[in-house]
Amino acid sequence: MDWMEIFTFVTGLIYIYLEVRQKNLMWIVGLITSAASMYVFFGEGLYASTALNLYYFVISFWGLYQWRRDSGRMKGSDALRTDTGNGGKAEEVIHLGRLTLRTVLVSLAVYVVLTVGLIHLVQYLGDPMSMLDAGIAMLGAVATWWLGRSYKEQWILWVAANMLTSVMCLRSGMYYLFVLYLVYTVVAAYGYFHWKRNGKYID
Repeated sequence: MDWMEIFTFVTGLIYIYLEVRQKNLMWIVGLITSAASMYVFFGEGLYASTALNLYYFVISFWGLYQWRRDSGRMKGSDALRTDTGNGGKAEEVIHLGRLTLRTVLVSLAVYVVLTVGLIHLVQYLGDPMSMLDAGIAMLGAVATWWLGRSYKEQWILWVAANMLTSVMCLRSGMYYLFVLYLVYTVVAAYGYFHWKRNGKYID
């Protein structure tokens, strides 16, 4: 399945670039990348990651709606600012949501409970790396929900999820995806500081 891994690698790079720039097109590319990833992970018997990418596919419709709504709210106020350090050019502002302690606690509780349940399920299905696969899947699920809400802290979750996924891909012999998730890890670290520097809260 190297050809599909290569395809996922290419669309994944486009996806992460659009994510950093907070472009609505990211969610459309995400549909393609998720479908390809489902094919690859299912072929390796990594059922939690397969289910995670199905979740990515479905939530992309909600995420696109959220970002279009929030960017519309930005346009109604102050969508552009002048960046004096960039030759006076106007630069698009990243719209941010505020992450509350309540959201963190709810997310943590959901992560723990569903991860335990998912471990048992994928073990039953014969997943060769059930604990790692399930842990990554639920971490990615929470991170994607935070992404849809435009919390800049979602990048921190992605750093952890992508590092663990790169390990899983390496152990499974999926070398193109191993490289892709290493790139994801580096870009996620950059994405956090990019959103922090250019972000503006919409509430």
